Amino acid sequence: MDVDSTLIDEEVIDLIGDASGKGELISDITKRAMRGELDFRQALDERVSLLKGVPVSVLEDVFKEVHFTNGALDMIATAHDRGWTVGVVSGGFHEIVDGLVAQAGIDHAIANSLQVHDGLLTGSTVGETVTKETKLRALRAWAEQDGVDMADTVAIGDGANDIPMILAAGTGIAFCAKPAVRKAAPYTLNVRDLRQVISIIDGL
Repeated sequence: MDVDSTLIDEEVIDLIGDASGKGELISDITKRAMRGELDFRQALDERVSLLKGVPVSVLEDVFKEVHFTNGALDMIATAHDRGWTVGVVSGGFHEIVDGLVAQAGIDHAIANSLQVHDGLLTGSTVGETVTKETKLRALRAWAEQDGVDMADTVAIGDGANDIPMILAAGTGIAFCAKPAVRKAAPYTLNVRDLRQVISIIDGL
C-alpha cells in the first residue's frame, strides 16, 4: 500500500512544508501531482527543492504529527494473523516511513531518502526516486519473494502514481482516492477505515 493519505492521514511533505513556511506552495504541487496533472518525479524534485535549509530536526516534530489511518493497525494485524505479509511503497521519505514501519510491524518498505548536510536538508533526495514504476516493481518483487501469486496480491492507494500497482494486483483498491484513481481501480473505498479492505478481500 501507499503511505501518505493511505496508511496515514497526512501528506508528510506538506507537513514539512508547513514547518518551512512554504506549506501552501508545496501543498498545491502535491495536489496537482496526485491528480495526475504533473509528472510525479518532477513534482517531488520541485517540492523537495523548496525544503532546502530546513533543519533535519524538523522531521522529528513532523513524525509526531502523523496518525495511522483509522483501521490501519487492525488491518495489518488481521493480515499477519492470516499469514500474509504487508508492504508499503511511498513517494514520501524513509525518515518518516521507517518509524511507521517499526510501529506497525510492516514487513517490506521502500521510500525516498532526503539528503542532509550539516544538519540541514539540502533540497535534494538521495538514490532512486520512488515513482509509479517503482511501486509496480515492488509489488511484483515482494510477491515473488514471499511466494505469492500475483492473483492473490492486494494493492491500495489514493494517488495517480498508485494506478499501475492497483491494476496489476489481484485486488486493486482506490482508498479515498483522487477521481482518476477511482475510475481506474476495480474496487473503491470512500470511507477512511482500512478494516474494510479485509471485507473486500473476504467478499471475493
